[in-house]
Amino acid sequence: MRYLLLGSSLRGLADVATTVMAEGHELVLFDAEQPGIPEGVRSDGVDVLPTDWDARFLDGVDRIVTSPWFPETAPPLSDALAAGVEVITEAGFGLERIGTPRIAVTGTNGKTTVTEVTTAMLVASGVRAIAAGNIGAPVSSLDTGDADVLVLELSSYQLRFLGTTLDPLAATILNIAPDHLDWHGSMEAYAEAKASIVADSRPEAVFAYDDEDDLVRSIASRAVARSVPCSGTVVPEGGNGVEGDHLVVDGHRFTTSVTSATYRFDLVVAATLALAGGATVEGVASVTEEFHPGRHRRETVGVVDGVVYVNDSKATNPHATIAAVSAYDSVILMVGGRNKGLDLAPVADLEVKQMVAFGESGPDIAASSRSPVAVAHGLRGAFSEAVAVAEPGDTVLLSPACASFDEFDSYEQRGDVFRDLVHSLEGASP
Repeated sequence: MRYLLLGSSLRGLADVATTVMAEGHELVLFDAEQPGIPEGVRSDGVDVLPTDWDARFLDGVDRIVTSPWFPETAPPLSDALAAGVEVITEAGFGLERIGTPRIAVTGTNGKTTVTEVTTAMLVASGVRAIAAGNIGAPVSSLDTGDADVLVLELSSYQLRFLGTTLDPLAATILNIAPDHLDWHGSMEAYAEAKASIVADSRPEAVFAYDDEDDLVRSIASRAVARSVPCSGTVVPEGGNGVEGDHLVVDGHRFTTSVTSATYRFDLVVAATLALAGGATVEGVASVTEEFHPGRHRRETVGVVDGVVYVNDSKATNPHATIAAVSAYDSVILMVGGRNKGLDLAPVADLEVKQMVAFGESGPDIAASSRSPVAVAHGLRGAFSEAVAVAEPGDTVLLSPACASFDEFDSYEQRGDVFRDLVHSLEGASP
């Protein structure tokens, strides 16, 4: 069999390439930006293609393993699909070779939190669980000999060409809001990719979903798996949620110190998945009691002269930013960056004390803002504008609603710079 790997920078590529060659297959590499053989892959027998794509490169190719950097409309993939060549992601390639039971997590927002918390609940219960996929180790690199359960965070990119039977013990679609439309081409295609996470589930599997998300609820109505509605504010009929100060999951009551409805929902879903995957009530309780949001997710990084500074750099779409703004009073919102083909009008419609728009999308957001707005070139300029207008009792919230790639390598780097700027202010306290 002849394999074509798209993208030399693909996470897990070296493991995919090594496996392909160990299985006796031919290997061809294509990358328009970073051509060459990745570190750790032997060069003998590997064909590196020129950087200018030609449909004739598909001659003799039986299968493609693709990087998320190639949208479906990119010539290598559109030509492959037209020619009937099978396309699969690194995650799908790895799952074909793994028999370990798995829990699958996707959604526009919250999937990293739910993946991490579900894994922690299982580990606290004595279950050997590993988080992988879009976080942690690439699936193709996993040594699952010591794992009882895999908890997989799967992006829409990975799901679009998963190319294998996922068959999870439990799965969730946390929410679906417009995101990555520049990659998928339409909201319908994006939602279809998300829906595939539960497409082949068995009747005994658990599908946890947001009871207040109409699109996800419609997917749940078609699912073969046992659908469990979840909420961060109430206990839905036949489902899991919140009652007073307690989380109610599968008839068990758990305590938590978080008050945010978003994070309570994440905990409810994580507990639902973890219990389905073999976690104990005690293990789940130990995690809900100690839970605190992770870095770059509504992370309070300092309080200076009565002003609270919150890093929500992971909010890379309007859905996440709107949720973040609703969690605070008197917000000075730092918003902007590189748009991912999304409608940013809902962000511009937000009513905040002050909006500071920055980056490539800053002028467009500012042009239709309903709130007082200032425009800055980059993050540092936006931070200076925010500090200048902030007063005691305000929250300076970095929740960009956009990708970071116009100025930074990642949302993590963007959040780290924001944190450093806050800590540089005299009197900053974590």
